[in-house]
Amino acid sequence: MTLTPRQQLSLFIVLAFIIDYLPIINLPFLWSETFFHEISHGLAALLTGGTIHNITLNFNGSGVCTTSGGTRFLIAFSGYAGSALWGLLIYSIADTLSQAKAKLMVAIMVTMLALTLLLWARNISTIIILLILLLMYATPLYKSLWFRVKFFIQLVAVFIMLDAIRNPLYLLDGRDLGDGANLSKLTWLPEFFWVALWLVIAVGCLYFLWKAGDENETVERIE
Repeated sequence: MTLTPRQQLSLFIVLAFIIDYLPIINLPFLWSETFFHEISHGLAALLTGGTIHNITLNFNGSGVCTTSGGTRFLIAFSGYAGSALWGLLIYSIADTLSQAKAKLMVAIMVTMLALTLLLWARNISTIIILLILLLMYATPLYKSLWFRVKFFIQLVAVFIMLDAIRNPLYLLDGRDLGDGANLSKLTWLPEFFWVALWLVIAVGCLYFLWKAGDENETVERIE
């Protein structure tokens, strides 16, 4: 059976929604979104002259990236925006997983996880989660597993993008906490503005993939 790119994307969206409500099974997906959220904060800090002190990933899917220096605005903004963009990039690259550039992309992701483990992991939950994610993302480097793992990686990417749509909404809880509240204090723009902007970015990433389906040939579904 063959699926068009749009049909495949629709299937991934449905599966991601289902997985989100499956205890235990949803954990690696939640951890992936949290990792890319926190590492986006960290990369923004490094790129603007700051320092990462530690990255904490918790078993319940929450996390914290502790930084100092750098541009506070970009650091605060990059978490939700970065996770959506990472999801888009991972999904797009996975379509060409058998090519050299795809191997390079996977190697970069593995390197990011390994560096985070070596440099910024300070507690047992973070270490365990990073080891699990390392195994999950290193698997595509083995050629015999490329075909099947490609679809799994794309499913993870869609889950990340859907979480990037949902998670900012939790900031609108009236507690004045989180990235939106920090940006509100830095810019005087209300928290709702930043939540809406992150939603636009995340939805835009999914829409980009949907439109890109018009230009792609049909893909073969794994049996």
